[in-house]
Amino acid sequence: MRPPQRGSGYLLLTVLRTYSIINTVMYAIIETGNKQYRVQKGDVIEIELLPVSDSVDFEHVLLVSADDKIEVGAPYVKGAIVSGKVLETFKDEKVINYKYKHKVNYHRKKGHRQNLMKVEIQEVSSHGT
Repeated sequence: MRPPQRGSGYLLLTVLRTYSIINTVMYAIIETGNKQYRVQKGDVIEIELLPVSDSVDFEHVLLVSADDKIEVGAPYVKGAIVSGKVLETFKDEKVINYKYKHKVNYHRKKGHRQNLMKVEIQEVSSHGT
């Protein structure tokens, strides 16, 4: 057997044999705080703090996958909403920013702690259903 040629689709067939292409769980890719998260019902994610109290609805849904159908937005899927419940708000670990220049007695030290919140995903819905 000769080695696979570039662009022959051999790698794709190997991946398809290894992983099932049919998903039984509905999942979505959402965008919040300039970051993207792959979520499904029951997931707990840590995101940047949002001005909400008990529940949050993510309307910036980039992709929705249900069973064997994948719906990709341009840039967002119309009518798709991911709902979540806020579990807690907290601060992340401190990040130290230290600047130093040798021979000139220059030292600057700053610290930063990002405000975050834990959200449990309650529902992933496509087209508002």
